[in-house]
Amino acid sequence: MRFASHRDIARALERALRRASVPVAFSAGFSPHPKISYTGAAPTGVASEAEYLELTLAQDRRPDQVRDAIDAAMPDGVDVVEVVEARTQGLADRLQASLWRVEMADVDPDDAAEAVATYLAAESVEVERMTKKGRRRFDTRPAVLGIEVCSGSHGRAQEDRHATYAILQMVIRHTTPAVRPDDVLTGLRQLADLAPPSSPKMTRLAQGPLDEATGAIADPFDADRPEAPATGGNGSAHDQTNDRRTRAPRPSSPMTGPSQ
Repeated sequence: MRFASHRDIARALERALRRASVPVAFSAGFSPHPKISYTGAAPTGVASEAEYLELTLAQDRRPDQVRDAIDAAMPDGVDVVEVVEARTQGLADRLQASLWRVEMADVDPDDAAEAVATYLAAESVEVERMTKKGRRRFDTRPAVLGIEVCSGSHGRAQEDRHATYAILQMVIRHTTPAVRPDDVLTGLRQLADLAPPSSPKMTRLAQGPLDEATGAIADPFDADRPEAPATGGNGSAHDQTNDRRTRAPRPSSPMTGPSQ
């Protein structure tokens, strides 16, 4: 599903709303369209476990009813994890940063850690990328709050764990222009010649309010829940992500720089 575009996902959602008979509200005028607002959609080619949207209904429905109905009608690979009633405005403003996982096959974790240290020590890392307005050059370094490096054995098949493999986990602040994980990889290649031989697999693990002091990302739904969610300590970002399908998202752990 990471190769599906944002428009593909939007079409799938609109079909699911019709199939599930969810009473979505429509705009007025000659070309009515469903009142759905997407915020911070992931770019094509990356996976995500933390996409958010706002949906306006024409009739009252319990959040769990809406979640179950839409989730059952969505195609395989697209899951509705949680639905809450909007009690406050400004969801888009709460999505201040994202936690990304970048998996790189045939990259030694020590080489990755050395490249990350070089990147984090730099005051400016400019890259070029083609945008809707043409080729643009911008500085990626201010948006990157932290990067962690691990060996990459977790979550892989046992027969593949002997292979060289590195994983980067990075917290990137949402800026204009947007800095994406592939922009950071471009910077790592420019500064430290870190060039994965195959295309890395990139996954957004979380997005939400940012703690500037620690680099932790909180749950954007906290402001809309009737009661504050229970806290279970400062677990790792990976452990918290694995829990998303059975429990509400929790804040990500702080990131302080490269580690093994």
